[in-house]
Amino acid sequence: MASFAKIGSNGEVLEVQSLSNDVLINPTTGNEEEERGVNFLKTLHNQPNSIWKQTSYNTQRGQHILGGTPFRKNHAGIGYTYDESRDAFIPPKPYTSWTLNETTCVWDPPVAFPTDNQRYLWNEDNQTWDVTE
Repeated sequence: MASFAKIGSNGEVLEVQSLSNDVLINPTTGNEEEERGVNFLKTLHNQPNSIWKQTSYNTQRGQHILGGTPFRKNHAGIGYTYDESRDAFIPPKPYTSWTLNETTCVWDPPVAFPTDNQRYLWNEDNQTWDVTE
């Protein structure tokens, strides 16, 4: 299955739809082409001016989880932003203090997450990871 994100005027992902990979195959070359999926969705929804971008379910934090080529840094989700200059899908910023990691296009906390196998929640007021029960 191929996934496509519908992009709003401000880059916000409005919806994500899956298509059969067969829709993307160029019958002349046998290659998958993103533009074929885009044109299919524009026609399906009768929205010729809509913007669609392909996204990969297997891409997270700039890595392809099956060892393939990463595609647009992250799988798109509703509320994500498509950043054209980075050609990347970026999740919503969870806290004001967090900064965008340019390599992964996800938000990093100002303090690294503890690695002691306890459960934590971020405390924005204190800028700390607090243990949860």
